[in-house]
Amino acid sequence: MSALFWQTIGNGDRDLVMLHGWGLNAAVWDCTIPRLTAHFRLHLVDLPGYGRSQGYGALSLQQMAALLLAVAPARAYWLGWSLGGLVAAEVALMAPERVSGLISVASSPCFCTQPDWPGIRPEVLHNFEQQLSQDFSRTVERFLALQTLGTESAKQDTRQLKQAVLSHPTATIEVLNAGLMMLRTVDQRQVFAQCDLPMLRIYGYLDGLVPRKVAGLLDQYWPTSQSVVIAKAAHAPFISHPQQFSAAVNQFVEKG
Repeated sequence: MSALFWQTIGNGDRDLVMLHGWGLNAAVWDCTIPRLTAHFRLHLVDLPGYGRSQGYGALSLQQMAALLLAVAPARAYWLGWSLGGLVAAEVALMAPERVSGLISVASSPCFCTQPDWPGIRPEVLHNFEQQLSQDFSRTVERFLALQTLGTESAKQDTRQLKQAVLSHPTATIEVLNAGLMMLRTVDQRQVFAQCDLPMLRIYGYLDGLVPRKVAGLLDQYWPTSQSVVIAKAAHAPFISHPQQFSAAVNQFVEKG
């Protein structure tokens, strides 16, 4: 079995596992590390098949969560961005006794639009799947640009995400397509409604992939969870607004 990339840093007395999004790796968290290491032992993870966690093929959400649990601390806060939010939620569903609290960032329990739910149109994700095999680099770059669209620092933020992608090995088309399939098909709305773990949901007001309406709907569906919407942020609020993002994480854990 291939080894997961798992780096632990920080001086805090609480464990925080941080999971990146589709197509990326743990380097996306570089701008937040100085603001979090005083409060946490950070566990920076490349998801199976991504970045430095090479050697994995297409996995299901459950398989991915099980691999992470096998090497994770006995109990930790779990933070997941975008696709990583689905993985972190699956960890909480599989082993709630191992999770002190859950933090989702620009994530949704159901990424695809439904008659009663805002999200990404299924054909958009399907088109990305088709385009990956035709022009890998351009497709990934297009997806990164969508994540920062509308922010005042969009060009700089996209450059930072692109740097994170290029700094380590890229995922295979097989792995990337499996991730897009998760975004297209997973729906955790009902099953997660029964979860009573402390939960914080962080959103970007300008996010075009996870519309801000999701925040209000989940305030109703999951009334025990908390939500923060960062103005002028898009799909990567921790990059465009690292100070507000880190403050929200710290405050949530301190209250817990």
